[in-house]
Amino acid sequence: MRNLILGLSLFFSATISAQKTILIKCGKLLDAKTGIVSEKQNILIKGNQVVSISTSAGTADSVIDLSNYFVMPGMIDCHTHVLLQGDITSEDYDVQVLKESIPYRTIRATKSAEKSLMNGFTTIRDLGTEGAGFADVDLKKAINKGVISGPRMIVSTLAMNTTGHYPLKASDYAWELHFPKGVIEITGADEARRAVRQQIEQGADWIKIYADRGYYRLADGSFRSIPNFTNEEIKAIGDETITSRKKLAAHAMTRDGILAAINAGATSIEHGSGMDEECMRVMAEKGIYWCPTLFVNEFVAEGRAKLGSPINLYFQQSIQATFKKAIKMGVKLAYGTDIGGYDWNLAQAKDFTYFVEWGLSPAQAIQTATTTAAELLGMQGKIGEIKEGAFADIIALKKDPTKDISALQNVDFVMKDGKVYKH
Repeated sequence: MRNLILGLSLFFSATISAQKTILIKCGKLLDAKTGIVSEKQNILIKGNQVVSISTSAGTADSVIDLSNYFVMPGMIDCHTHVLLQGDITSEDYDVQVLKESIPYRTIRATKSAEKSLMNGFTTIRDLGTEGAGFADVDLKKAINKGVISGPRMIVSTLAMNTTGHYPLKASDYAWELHFPKGVIEITGADEARRAVRQQIEQGADWIKIYADRGYYRLADGSFRSIPNFTNEEIKAIGDETITSRKKLAAHAMTRDGILAAINAGATSIEHGSGMDEECMRVMAEKGIYWCPTLFVNEFVAEGRAKLGSPINLYFQQSIQATFKKAIKMGVKLAYGTDIGGYDWNLAQAKDFTYFVEWGLSPAQAIQTATTTAAELLGMQGKIGEIKEGAFADIIALKKDPTKDISALQNVDFVMKDGKVYKH
């Protein structure tokens, strides 16, 4: 046995020592945590990790010359839907769920995942398959095994709502027909616990809920909605999630969904377009993260208004003031786009432009998709930074995004886990 252990130790030592090293020569290098940009730095990579950062070049098995580029950590999108391809109208959504098989949607999703990686997002949190079962778990496995190219995926599988409160709407079709739904539906606390356990069993990293619906604007300009869950249901979801050492993300637009989700233990609020000051205060006090998903609201607003639902236009009119107030009150921002809710061929880095126009510095905006996003995902020190021991997730651009944030929409070089995917 001793000889076996010694032999295994020598084997693993030899394997580690055999990993090839890569030296990246940087023109400019961003420290995402501090916002400091340094010049003529060299990153040494071994396997899939960063070994060191220094001004001395040293030696390596291969060299990548990015001395004319701005180098920074791979970005993190905390709200995506790789299994969706844009749904302005309910018909857009229904066509995907009813007319496209799950295998076909999964094939399309492989291209979406690849686009995300090419956009410079080396990690994504995908928040719901929207009727495509547990296909996100398969996509994650395929990426991890090198079968397809894509970002590191954190998945939430089916997402949850209560019976009758999410598409497809049975009332839109013949009543005797039974249609698939975009989520897993529950009624009662016991079904809620079962749904959480089922999703975790199938590979969910996070649990996602839709906390409210039926959004409307009051005469004073504030927003309200109808909570989807009873107190017992949402508390059961939160309790089961936290007991299972997972985290809860909540689609919630107004105080009715936001406060209920926070009380149930939610770690992040998705969208939150109609939040009020009390929501902001509670989120700041409890360290709850906000994924504002700004561009997608603009993308769908006009089309939905033409079909008789103007609520997204109302959100569009007030979201800038909401955003500025939330920042002033200390709410933590994590970058999330909801891409898939809009076309994957459009810019995934568009939301940064809003962030900077509405008060953040470019460096602060970048932090929402690097260090802060890493904290939300519980992966600080491993992603979102270029530092010793972190995964070698590195991107490069011709322009300096700390001077022009729109530069993030044109990434020239992408490395994930020490492997180059775009040069």
